[in-house]
Amino acid sequence: MVGAKVDTHGEQCAIRPAQVRQRPNNDVVDIIDLEEIMGQHGHGIRVEWGAEGVTALAAECAVLVVVDVLSFSTTVDITLGRGAHVLPVRWRDDAALEAAKRAGAVPAGEWEWSLRPASVVQIPAGTLLALPSPNGATLTVAAARTGRHVFAGCLRNAKAVAAAAHALAGDEPVGVVPAGERWRKDGTLRPSAEDLIGAGAIVDALQSAGARRPSVEAALAARAYRAAGPDVGAVVTGSSSGKELLSAGHVRDVDLAIAVNTSTVAPYLDGGVFVDLREAE
Repeated sequence: MVGAKVDTHGEQCAIRPAQVRQRPNNDVVDIIDLEEIMGQHGHGIRVEWGAEGVTALAAECAVLVVVDVLSFSTTVDITLGRGAHVLPVRWRDDAALEAAKRAGAVPAGEWEWSLRPASVVQIPAGTLLALPSPNGATLTVAAARTGRHVFAGCLRNAKAVAAAAHALAGDEPVGVVPAGERWRKDGTLRPSAEDLIGAGAIVDALQSAGARRPSVEAALAARAYRAAGPDVGAVVTGSSSGKELLSAGHVRDVDLAIAVNTSTVAPYLDGGVFVDLREAE
């Protein structure tokens, strides 16, 4: 209820969780709805980070796009491109992993398939891969619980996901959630360059598809992607996350992740399983 006038001498002045802003005459205040502000109310394209971003954007967005370039979203894209499917599993949730196995899924790591994109380039069609991860998979599970439409977006499929998300949302907002990484010391969110660029690629494609009114956060992400231009790959490989993978010898994983708009797959969460949206229609 942005801009509502409240008498400071009445009982309404105690309204929470909204905050109040004192006017110069000291008689009335504006009620500022923090949930609307943090949810980027009034914008057609919105961007916010991590689990809190899922909660904030789900309040009004019809569609949520989870972006985890290195590596969950990229691995999902490649797996679906092979004709297989992905069941996202929250990180360190043994009960969920056992339930996935009972549903016929093959847990990542039990065969040669893992969270690494290079591990799934030959995964057989029809495989159901149970894929845990601390960022992308965990956020996907949280996003699913909001009841919103959920996609997995990355640099490879930015245009395909944006077109599908825009078509599904219609006149309602689309929320893009860069997953980021985790600091090893305490597990808190570390915003990452590759997920900012990935989110920006999707925002840019959403605008090209006809979506309007990006929030400042969304516009900033898109500008970062456009500024990178032909050097997107260099930005990702030069990022902390990219260097970490390269130092571990995972060059192929990074190369697969930076193949911008080479995929036509739009990974859509259908009944808890990622499928290409064309299968779900």
